[in-house]
Amino acid sequence: MKHNKSLLFFLAPGILVYSIFFIYPTLSAFFYSFTNWDGISPDFDFVGVTNYINLATNDSIFAKALGNNVKFMLFVVVFQTLFSLVFALFLIKNTRTNVFFRALFFFPTILSSVSVAFIWSFIYDPNLGLLKTILTGLQLDFLAQNWLGDEKIAIFSIAVVQVWFHTGQMIIIFVAGLQSIPADLYEVAKIEGASRWQTFKKVTWPLVAPAATIVVAYTTIQSFKAFDLIFAMTRGGPNYSTEIIATLIYTTAFRSFKFGYASAESVVFMAVIALITFVQFKALRANRVDY
Repeated sequence: MKHNKSLLFFLAPGILVYSIFFIYPTLSAFFYSFTNWDGISPDFDFVGVTNYINLATNDSIFAKALGNNVKFMLFVVVFQTLFSLVFALFLIKNTRTNVFFRALFFFPTILSSVSVAFIWSFIYDPNLGLLKTILTGLQLDFLAQNWLGDEKIAIFSIAVVQVWFHTGQMIIIFVAGLQSIPADLYEVAKIEGASRWQTFKKVTWPLVAPAATIVVAYTTIQSFKAFDLIFAMTRGGPNYSTEIIATLIYTTAFRSFKFGYASAESVVFMAVIALITFVQFKALRANRVDY
C-alpha cells in the first residue's frame, strides 16, 4: 500500500460498517452514561459520574447481577471445558462412528437460543416436565425440584442448559488441538513405559493447553453475554436470582426507561468483558507451546 494508495479505498466499506455498528454505538453509550436520558425525550441533563457512583455504592441489584454472572460463568467454564475435553479424547480418531457422534454433539449449537430455552423450560417443568417424569419413573421423585423457580438453584439450572448447548462446539476445538499433537510423542511415551495418566499429564495436556485456553476464553465471554437464553427461560427471576448484567441492562433501558443509567451499566459491562479478554489473551500467550 506504500506504492499504491488507491488500495486504501478497499478498506473504506469495512471501516464504514465497523464505525456505524460498533464505534458510534460505543461512543454513544459512553456519552449517555453521564446523563439521565430516558430514551424518549430529546432533552436530558448531564449528571456527571452520578450513575457510576450509584452502580458502585447504591445498586444492590447490579451487584447481585454481577454475582450471578460470576457464578454462572464459573459453572459453565468448569463443566463445559471438562466435558468437551473428555468427549474429545474419546472422539479424536476420524472413524465413521466418531464423526457421527461429533455431529450429534454439535447439533444443539445450530439451534436458536430461544428454541433451546423453550425445550428446556418444558424439561424443567415441575409438574409435567420430562425431568420430573424420568425421576418419577426411576422412583427418584424426591429429587425433583422447581428447577427454575427456586432462587438457590435457578441460575445453575440455566448453566446446565448452557453447557449442553455449547459443549459440542468446544469438542470440535479440542479435537483439532488433539489431532495436531505429533503421534511420535505418544510412541516415545509408550516406549518409556508411561501410564495413560502420565501420558496425558506430560504430553497431551501441555500441548493441548492453547486449545484449552481458547475454549476457556470463548466460554467465559459467552457466559457473560448469555442474554437470550436466560431472558427466554426466566426473564431474570425469581427475585433477580437469574439476573445477569446483560438482562439487567435490557430491563433498565426498556422497562424502566433509564437509558442513561443503562448506558453506564453497559460501559461497566464492556470494561468487564475487555478485562476478561485481556487476561485470557495473556493466558493464551503464556500457554502457547511450539513443537
